[in-house]
Amino acid sequence: MDCNAVRFTRHAFERMFERSVMPEAVVRIIRKGEIIASYVDDQPIPSVLILGFERDEPLHLVVARDPASGTCFVVTVYRPDPSLWSEDFKTRQR
Repeated sequence: MDCNAVRFTRHAFERMFERSVMPEAVVRIIRKGEIIASYVDDQPIPSVLILGFERDEPLHLVVARDPASGTCFVVTVYRPDPSLWSEDFKTRQR
């Protein structure tokens, strides 16, 4: 995802701290990760779900990009539960 700047919500910082995820890893995943879902109806701006890996462990990021400024806002960061996601962590199990 192309971002002119990356900002973290308070919620994202709290979750990153709880899960021992460094901001540098999140920025790297934003730049090189794979968008696996788009949430076009999110408000105030649409967001996406990005899959990336840190130390060979999967991470999901929800990131909203302001089209006017190009600023990306990290909404949350979590390690996907293998029981809820496919083996490649790209599809939610039903």
